[in-house]
Amino acid sequence: MTEHTGAKYGGAPGSRGRTSIADVVVEKIAGMAARDVRGVHALGSGFARSMGSMRERMPGAGSGKSVTRGVSVEVGEVQTAIDLELVVDYGFSITDVAGAVRENVISAVERMAGREVVEVNITVGDVKLPDEEDEEQERQRLQ
Repeated sequence: MTEHTGAKYGGAPGSRGRTSIADVVVEKIAGMAARDVRGVHALGSGFARSMGSMRERMPGAGSGKSVTRGVSVEVGEVQTAIDLELVVDYGFSITDVAGAVRENVISAVERMAGREVVEVNITVGDVKLPDEEDEEQERQRLQ
């Protein structure tokens, strides 16, 4: 009986070949991880959110909020850089929320996509005040 090792055939089976990960995959992972942080009201600027909600109502455009709104990435073979635009709930420390978002996004992308995250740049474009209606709620009320 002979033993066959991965080395004889060019390495372990899991390392033979190349895995490509599309930018949109990393965008979705980062978007979901950012939304999971307490104090994050939404991702994207007010304009991007309103354009997105208009697109969502168009026939054939799919349903639900776009997970990638407010997220852009640059994905390389082993590294990635992520830019996020956030709306933070009033009363939360913006620096604490940004730090928690960075930690959550880096952890999720590195664990799920196997890419080293070299930077997560965050722009806080708005603060959601307690008495402000969400744009979506306001549109539903007006219809």
